[in-house]
Amino acid sequence: MADSLVIVESPTKAKTIGRYLGKNFIVEASMGHIRDLPKSQLGVDVDQQYEPKYITIRGKGDVLKKLRDSKKKVKYVYLAADPDREGEAIAWHLAHYLGIEEDAVCRVVFNEITKDAVKEAFKHPRKIDMDLVHAQQARRILDRLVGYKISPLLWKKVKKGLSAGRVQSVTLKLIVDREKEIQAFIPEEYWKIAATFQKGKQQFEAQYYGQQGKKEELHSEEEVQRILQHLQDKEFVVQKVVKRERKRNPAPPFTTSSLQQEAARKLNFKAAKTMMVAQQLYEGIDLGKEGTVGLITYMRTDSTRVSEVAQKEAHSLIEEQFGDAYLQNTPRKAKNQENAQDAHEAIRPSSVLRKPDDLKAYLSRDQLRLYRLIWERFVASQMASAVLDTMTVDLGVDQLLFRATGSKVKFDGFMRVYVEDTDDAQEEKNRLLPPLEEGERLQAKAIKPSQHFTVPPPRYSEARLVKTLEELGIGRPSTYAPTLELIQKRYYVRLEQKRFVPTELGEIVLEQIEEFFPEIIDIDFTAKMEKDLDLVEEGKEEWVRIVDEFYCNFEKRLKVAEEHMQEVEIKDEVSDELCEKCGRPMVYKMGRFGKFLACSGFPDCRNTKAILKEIGVACPKCKDGQIVERKSKKNRVFYGCNQYPGCDFVSWDKPLARTCPKCGEMLVERKNKKNSTVHCSACDYAEVKEES
Repeated sequence: MADSLVIVESPTKAKTIGRYLGKNFIVEASMGHIRDLPKSQLGVDVDQQYEPKYITIRGKGDVLKKLRDSKKKVKYVYLAADPDREGEAIAWHLAHYLGIEEDAVCRVVFNEITKDAVKEAFKHPRKIDMDLVHAQQARRILDRLVGYKISPLLWKKVKKGLSAGRVQSVTLKLIVDREKEIQAFIPEEYWKIAATFQKGKQQFEAQYYGQQGKKEELHSEEEVQRILQHLQDKEFVVQKVVKRERKRNPAPPFTTSSLQQEAARKLNFKAAKTMMVAQQLYEGIDLGKEGTVGLITYMRTDSTRVSEVAQKEAHSLIEEQFGDAYLQNTPRKAKNQENAQDAHEAIRPSSVLRKPDDLKAYLSRDQLRLYRLIWERFVASQMASAVLDTMTVDLGVDQLLFRATGSKVKFDGFMRVYVEDTDDAQEEKNRLLPPLEEGERLQAKAIKPSQHFTVPPPRYSEARLVKTLEELGIGRPSTYAPTLELIQKRYYVRLEQKRFVPTELGEIVLEQIEEFFPEIIDIDFTAKMEKDLDLVEEGKEEWVRIVDEFYCNFEKRLKVAEEHMQEVEIKDEVSDELCEKCGRPMVYKMGRFGKFLACSGFPDCRNTKAILKEIGVACPKCKDGQIVERKSKKNRVFYGCNQYPGCDFVSWDKPLARTCPKCGEMLVERKNKKNSTVHCSACDYAEVKEES
């Protein structure tokens, strides 16, 4: 008969751990938190040291009864929730509910769900860490005070259903400020001059650099023409040749933030999806005869540290699979962010010997893709640096200087397995210049000027926004995904071509918060709050003092806002369309998925319809209709005929107004990260246009 009860958060985790612990343990799942602040009221007594009022979460009755009954059958209870603040709080609430003494040695934590890690953890149980609990509780109370005090004001003054929060408001400000920056941007003209040379059978290109060894920017066609006239019919002299060997180091193993960024870039995953799939890999996957196994270490971490055991295992795999030349002889030191807690290891495979290809039969497509990303990143991080041969050549005509650069991978090292992507990714040039000697003379085959204009900073992609929040110290890795989901759910922002664009509603909400609660959207203030919460976790600060310091000033601002915040009326914009049911004008309304058309005669007439954006292309199927831009239930843009349901033409790619020169069928445009491709919908004809 079992003598111990182990409580974890999820059934999957319970199943995995139960298999490792054996018959002496009953393993049950709490299904996450069992207690929380009430939804219907503030739930915080601001006059009594911010005492929280916790209640049992609705719907947990059966789960709690099962836990109580199981506790009666055993001598010992172990609380094995996740190894972070949230997990510590879950354990504390469970202990409180089950009547476990606060100083009982009942808490078990492990960074990976493997047999050895779990068994080792149960040899070293500890007391519940109240510093961790207090840090989680302080964050929860701060968020509740902000949300439940400002949100009703926004409902009253702006629109029902709105919300405000510490991290979400700063995130919204970043997006709005970037949009203002883009709108205020004034493009500046600049020019480039490229000279093409031939040496033997090899052709190469050099760019204009400047005069007398100093870099010079060209801002007008007149400047360019003067240079071109000076170059006419003149030979170039090789003035300087510099050859170097350059090392390129691999990216470190994943943290939560870098995993979210890279999964967005390489796999097109949203942050929320990345965390959901990573949770599945962490909690355990059924691998047939091997049973249920946790495939990765804990996925909420800000550290790049790796255990010595994992390093040795990776070392053996690299030696066997790639050879001695690919081994990194001295372990690389973890380089963490300045504000990193370093509580856990980096995200890595629980065993690097479980190769992605060996797990294809057991993982879903998304699980396999994310596991492969984590596995390859970790293996590459333990491999030798890549070595590149680089060459820089200066070619001159009198005082005018052109510069050519080339590089070639001499030894691929870690690049054999994995190369990190970035939002500003530029492929490593794998092209050496021909052999050139100083004093050598060359005639340019062609000299071409090109006009360019500076572009505004790009809108935030999900990856870029997560990276910015991390760099600024806003929130914590576990908060990024829910924050990005929430600002979209509230329709403060929308995604256009995978970039965040603020809505009119988002800008209005931010204006109100900026005017009356400036500290809520102050980046330095919010970052300091995160550091204060870290101090609470470390036992160096009292949580009540942190909350009180914030609330005393916040309460004063709240009274001013209640008195002086003006009501904002978001007027319905009248469209040119008339309601086909009653003849009254249709107006633009704001809904969950953006704007739509509704009859101005509401509630007498409840007619609504989607806003259809014509793209100037006739329907290739019915010939009578026009192609319009539509959105799927998942907010993905597609194209269809405006005569639907009479015509069912549909395309994910954007139809073009011209036809294929090869077969005469419709051409469509498909965009990806680096270029847009025009291709035929019927044959193999294609055109590629590089994005500038």
